[in-house]
Amino acid sequence: MTGQATSLRGILKPRGTAPTGAGATSRRDDWLAAPLNVGFWLAVLVLYATFSALVWEPVFGVAHEADGYLSPFYAPFVSGEGFPAWLSPALVTLWIPIGFRVTCYYFRRAYYRAYLADPPACAVGEPRIHGRYRMENALPFILQNLHRLFLYLAVVLLAIHWIEVVTSFFPASGARIGLGSVLLLADITLLTGYVSSCHSLRHIVGGRLDCFSCSTINRTRHGAWKILSGLNANHMVWAWASLFSIVLVDIYIHLLALGVLVDPAIRL
Repeated sequence: MTGQATSLRGILKPRGTAPTGAGATSRRDDWLAAPLNVGFWLAVLVLYATFSALVWEPVFGVAHEADGYLSPFYAPFVSGEGFPAWLSPALVTLWIPIGFRVTCYYFRRAYYRAYLADPPACAVGEPRIHGRYRMENALPFILQNLHRLFLYLAVVLLAIHWIEVVTSFFPASGARIGLGSVLLLADITLLTGYVSSCHSLRHIVGGRLDCFSCSTINRTRHGAWKILSGLNANHMVWAWASLFSIVLVDIYIHLLALGVLVDPAIRL
């Protein structure tokens, strides 16, 4: 009887068959390549964003605006004369996209695996220090629950940057189609795709409905939910594409400010 009880407890609480310990696995494929690749590029892009926000202008005096183009890292409504020279305008709003991406469901998985080895890959052992891991119920990971708040702020900031992008086609010198404005348009489109494919936004639009066809409002929400679900299927692609694009546009604008490049444009 005792043996049966032990056997029953083993069934109810299986320990699993995968090897335990950091990096322990029976896999024979190159499982380490993905977390290393993600960790490397995420670090490069984050470090550059930090450099752009804190170093380019305050330290080297390289303007974040050139030929009517404003770097997407900066807030259009706080830059300009009268802003303290020791404080980067980027810091006023940059915490919003940072908070949105850090708490993003996809990026959580990306940096959990790449930096925390939690786990580094499927069927691969974690470090034993994770034995006291309380998931997202304690500091600092409980702050991940702020993701929806960052989503609301990101939508507002996205709308402001759309206005800035449209304005870049109509500078004081007259309407134009410049490479800078095209790059900004591509970047804001990718950012819109990233925000629109957010899991939380998808739930806000179509979640908590018992019946999609019971009313006109519910049917409308269902239609919008299906569109967002299509975008959500490629959330990872939107996330990386928008991250690379914003860095590319920022580099381009700083090179214009340095005089290294001249913006090719068609004047209308």
